[in-house]
Formats: sequence, structure tokens, C-alpha cells
Amino acid sequence: MAEKNTVLLIGLGNPILGDDGVGWRVVEEVEKVWRTGHAHEGRDVEFKYLSLGGLALMEQMEGFDNVIVVDSMLTGSRPNGTIYSLPLSSLPDFSAGHTTAIHDTSLTSALEIGRRMEMALPTDVWVVAVETEFVVDFSEELSPEVETIVPTVVELVLKMLLEDFREEKIYDLT
Repeated sequence: MAEKNTVLLIGLGNPILGDDGVGWRVVEEVEKVWRTGHAHEGRDVEFKYLSLGGLALMEQMEGFDNVIVVDSMLTGSRPNGTIYSLPLSSLPDFSAGHTTAIHDTSLTSALEIGRRMEMALPTDVWVVAVETEFVVDFSEELSPEVETIVPTVVELVLKMLLEDFREEKIYDLT
């Protein structure tokens, strides 16, 4: 069981599908900074890299009060590279994508099911997502627009970890 002040930081996506790997890339960079002596101020962080959504994702959150998920998002409504920072409760309950899995359910629904089963699940799930376009072509490279904003997303996540900073906001850096 995780300590109460431990934050679970999840890089979600598939690192061999182009921009879909942005969640992993950001969390890898955050972990490097964290492990090289960043001022932790008593905060423990557990890092996970996952490709599954829905019930499998919910099960990984058991025992944590505070979870941050970094992922790609394809809405088509904003430019590639737009950064979203929002609570899971502000996301639509998508029927497809990383917060769900085919023949499964959305993360929001999975958390509701888990709570009904009296699982110890987080009360605070925050999503940091990057608008992407290129998520189905095999590539270990991010598009130039997404690659450019990785340092900005890393700084945002570090601020969230170190300062308990939470601000619902869309960052359009284009």
C-alpha cells in the first residue's frame, strides 16, 4: 500500500506510435530530474509507464490518494502540441482512447466501479494531456510540434509534484 503522501505519476500511451508516446517521454524526463536530487520536500513519487486504460488503469491506482496521468489527447479542436491540465472529472467520459480499453470501460466508470467495491482509490486524479495528431503510425519520434513542448510539460508536472499546483487550463503555445 502506498504512503499517503506518495503521488503516482503515470506516463500513458504507446512509445512506438509517434505522438502517442508523449506521456511516457514526459514522465521519463520528470523521473530523471526527480532522481538526480530535485528538492523533494518529503514527497515520494512512484513512476509508472502504462499502455492500458479502463479497469487495468484503475487497478494501478489502488492505494494512492493523488494520481497524475500524462497522456496524448486527440480532440481535433486545438492545434497539435496544445497542453491541457485538468481534473479527470472535467474530461468527457470517452468511450475510446487510453482512459478506456476496447471491451472495457472508461477510467471514470472504472473508478466508480472500484469505489463501489470499496477499493482504496484516489480522490485526486489529474490529467496533463497533449493534443496530438500522429498516433497510429509506427515511430519512436514525436512530431516537431509535440517534441517542442515536452520541456514545458515537464516543468508543469514538476510544479504539480513539488508545489501541489493544480490549475485547470489549456496552454496553446502555437
